[in-house]
Amino acid sequence: MLPIELILLITGILLLLSIISSKASSLLGLPALLLFILIGILAGSEGLGGIYFDDPWVAQFLGVLALIFILFSGGLDTTIDNIRPVLGSGFSLATIGVVITTVSVGWFSQQILGFTLLEGLLLGAIVSSTDAAAVFSVLGSGGVRLNERVENVLQLESGSNDPMAVFLTLGLTSLLILPDTPIENLLFMFIQQMVLGLLLGAGTGYLLMRIINKLRLTYDGLYPVLTISVVLITYGVTTVVGGSGFLAVYIIGIVLNNSDFIHKNSLKRFHDGLAWLMQIFMFLVLGLLVFPSELVPDMTNRVLIALFLIFVARPLSVMVALLFSRFSFRERVLISWVGLRGAAPIVLGTFPLLAGVPGSDTIFNIVFFVVITSVIIQGPLIVPIARWLGLQNPRPLRPKSPLEYQPAFDIESQLSELIIPADSAVINLQVVDLHLPADALIVLIGRDQSFIVPNGGTLLQAEDTLLVLADKSYLKKLRRYINTPISL
Repeated sequence: MLPIELILLITGILLLLSIISSKASSLLGLPALLLFILIGILAGSEGLGGIYFDDPWVAQFLGVLALIFILFSGGLDTTIDNIRPVLGSGFSLATIGVVITTVSVGWFSQQILGFTLLEGLLLGAIVSSTDAAAVFSVLGSGGVRLNERVENVLQLESGSNDPMAVFLTLGLTSLLILPDTPIENLLFMFIQQMVLGLLLGAGTGYLLMRIINKLRLTYDGLYPVLTISVVLITYGVTTVVGGSGFLAVYIIGIVLNNSDFIHKNSLKRFHDGLAWLMQIFMFLVLGLLVFPSELVPDMTNRVLIALFLIFVARPLSVMVALLFSRFSFRERVLISWVGLRGAAPIVLGTFPLLAGVPGSDTIFNIVFFVVITSVIIQGPLIVPIARWLGLQNPRPLRPKSPLEYQPAFDIESQLSELIIPADSAVINLQVVDLHLPADALIVLIGRDQSFIVPNGGTLLQAEDTLLVLADKSYLKKLRRYINTPISL
């Protein structure tokens, strides 16, 4: 047993190396998460570090804990106005798309690996979910943003397809262990998980927003503790009563992000940092859990499965799921390509291990190999393909507001960010032309990664972010005015 101080020292070193590697990922065009895994492998028993770790339960516990806060943080970055136009498409990708990926990969695995159909379907279910963090880390390092509709549907898909993948993985694991399980029981379980996850998540999100605004804690540092505790309780309660805990925590984040509550910006920044910490820990531990020597046998078939997922299963699932959508063929091609695999598949790969499914070691190693292959092949080509398809977005990255407003009990005003669309009627108008009432104020204008303190003569430009202090009723009017196209 290693001394505690040595364990802490090693943990600190691994975290520091992971942070440094995130900078290196920008130069290599690879998601930082891949480098986190490689650091874990190098630190493992077959790497330079020589740290022996072979405990799937600990890996699964840390993985589930990480996914809880990653999904919650993802919800805190999801704006309803952005996802509303792609809600149907995102839901279709998260359900129909996941099922098609599961079936197609399952069939292919049965053909080339000699798996039974159920074993193949289990492998397909495990690798069926995508990872937005991997996608957007690549885009961030390349300095490119995708077409806005594509970005929004990818964000919605990756946040909502994990519950479906979890359901399929657990259901197929159950069928492999208990072959006599009635199919109708699994269908009832799916409906129950989705409905309870949605209801408990939405209800808890609304309740948490009210608690944050009414509780008025003496110490500001307790607000993150409050949100952590509520998220963990919600996941636990939802899962115990038969709902999808992952869906519930994602919905909590969405409800909060689209509500007004005190310390909103600071809580979002805290949970963004916590999500990164969880991702680093999870990938380091999963890297330690893998033995590279076990990845070498049957390498050809594993490469074939990875290539089938990238070039056949993913495009097929996207084309079918978006068949009746308004996405163009080029947009569907890009959505197909950026379906990187990441955290969830590796975590889901530990479920059959702990359940004692025959051949689960082989399945876990295949999943690990598929994830790494997906990131290595797809990651560096996302930016070139987006440019080639003409779907990169010239919008500059908007600066984050340096201010946070905490309303008093008797004040109706709130501080909100309003973004001027590219076709807005207010472009090239002066601030004075907006005819703001006396109790409304544009505090700052975010433009080109900097902030401007406006005066009456400041000209408004496309993609400006206005930080406006006003009451809710006027903010609605101003938002409608800003979103009115110039042609009207």
